[in-house]
Amino acid sequence: MSEDELLLEQLFDEEKFTDKQKKIIVAAIESFSEKGYAATSTNEIAKKAGVAEGTIFRHYKTKKELLVSIIAPLMTKLIGPVIVNDFHKVLDHPYENAEDFLRATIENRRVLIKKLLPVIKIMIQEIPFQPELKQQFLDQIAKKVFDRILIVIKGFQDKGQLIEMPPASMARLAVTSIFGYLFSRYIFFPESEWDDELETERTIQFILHGIAK
Repeated sequence: MSEDELLLEQLFDEEKFTDKQKKIIVAAIESFSEKGYAATSTNEIAKKAGVAEGTIFRHYKTKKELLVSIIAPLMTKLIGPVIVNDFHKVLDHPYENAEDFLRATIENRRVLIKKLLPVIKIMIQEIPFQPELKQQFLDQIAKKVFDRILIVIKGFQDKGQLIEMPPASMARLAVTSIFGYLFSRYIFFPESEWDDELETERTIQFILHGIAK
């Protein structure tokens, strides 16, 4: 069983799908991840799934409906709970300093991205352009995690470890740096030579100290 097929079993274990539907969804996940939604045709998905293109439209009226039928349950059943609940392992730990918190955050998110890479690629590509998916992402993931991060940042500010800056701004800058590194590493330039330990430390030092001499 491929990773995408295993993912399908985890996501839709309560659903009664035909073998053809399962093949369509697995093929769509692979195609959308590899080429993006806009560049993928339903004909390509049908060929990869080994079904007639008309079979897709018997189950999904449009290509967008197929996309939403994949991403919506992904966020509800898997991505949302994993992103939120797994990150609580980091957020609930009493770190002595901000540097250790950042290091744990990077490693926690690294494991998540590697585990769910195909669907995370689809989310990155499509959420900005699909209003319903964007709102679902904000409600189920972003808001829940962001509020917890603000509390952690405020705690380190109270200890005198971080400068006085609105916690929301600080969180935005830190999150942007962390995911800028991780997305470059695993999605945009995975073929480049990476020293993960060194890049992690550079990202941490950039967040804490910037690049000014």
